[in-house]
Amino acid sequence: MSPPTTRRTVAAAVALLAAFTAGTQSAVAAPAGAPAPDEAGLRAVLEESVGLGAPGAMARFEGPGGVVEETVGERALGSGQPMDTRAQFRVGSVTKTFSAVVLLQLVGEGAAGLDDAVNDHLPGLLPDDRITLRHVLSHRSGLYDYSNDMFARTVPGFEAVRHEVFTLRELVDLSTAQPPTVEPGSAYAYSNANFVVAGLLIEHLTGQSLADAYQERVIGPLGLHGTAYVHPAATFPGAHVNGHLTPDEAGAPLVDSTEQTASWAQSAGAMISTPEDLNRFLEALLGGELLGAGELSEMLSFAPTDGTGTRHYGLGLRRYDLSCDLSVFGHTGTVQGYYTYAFATEDGARSLAATANTSNNGTVNTALGETLEAAFCGARPPAEGARFAPAAEPDLPAGAQGR
Repeated sequence: MSPPTTRRTVAAAVALLAAFTAGTQSAVAAPAGAPAPDEAGLRAVLEESVGLGAPGAMARFEGPGGVVEETVGERALGSGQPMDTRAQFRVGSVTKTFSAVVLLQLVGEGAAGLDDAVNDHLPGLLPDDRITLRHVLSHRSGLYDYSNDMFARTVPGFEAVRHEVFTLRELVDLSTAQPPTVEPGSAYAYSNANFVVAGLLIEHLTGQSLADAYQERVIGPLGLHGTAYVHPAATFPGAHVNGHLTPDEAGAPLVDSTEQTASWAQSAGAMISTPEDLNRFLEALLGGELLGAGELSEMLSFAPTDGTGTRHYGLGLRRYDLSCDLSVFGHTGTVQGYYTYAFATEDGARSLAATANTSNNGTVNTALGETLEAAFCGARPPAEGARFAPAAEPDLPAGAQGR
């Protein structure tokens, strides 16, 4: 039997910032020892995201006590069509977790070792023979993030590559043309180039395309019917949420970014999915369905990404330590027109997928991150202290994160 579902939808009339509510609400029980999701708080965060400039926002929480779905605003600016948790959207760097899973599966099968040099498998690809698979999966390779230059000017940079199709090696070459940012293994330095290298390793070790490897190893076995790696196609195969890119110039109109190849990202960020599929993916991953115990343990070996003590990175996986003394595991996603948070508890039993259909607006991204507190920590008195709200993290460079 499927868990009970609470659905609430608000469609925003953008010019008036008015809203209407459809559907019904019923109580969702929390498992023993876990707080019930703060449904009003979750909704308030989505409304805040829309108030800050996103045409729409939505979230889906799933746990042993049931499902909560909240939607606010519009799928496409001015369309009047409400956000829909069954619709596909671009998940950006959540793709990195899919890529890490496939590469770790190959490690578990003996096709490669985490401490193998990348150049042992792809001779001459990188200028430093010390860079290992572990380094690329943990963002400790020192490979320069080519997207820093590509999107230094947000809208012109996007329009220049919107319909471009790059090879993975072309993207690596853009990275290696610049000096390394750190010595291999010495420090965390986020770079999309790392997971482009991971994509090349997947293709080399499997003899398959990335699309086939994802489908055969993750998407198909889990029945993720709304998830696909469609690169180099620029369009969605089904009902979807439109993306809206916020220009750098204050007050400039949003740019519809729905149609794009996302070829600059590929195995670092070109996947599309749905909230329900992301819930299922994280449940399966953290529940041990996709990786052996050894590989999952490696993935869950974390190091801090900054000095806050609340944000950490493992192998293709983030860990956020919330203010209620709970850690959640997953990934953020930023691709032109979309922000995503997909996180779950360590056992995968409770998961959240949230998205807003804009990007280059850091205030929206930070607000959307507050869905984690509402979903996993529940309703708590303000006196209990500051709630966790992750600052915009570098799925894209700082300039592309926005205000």
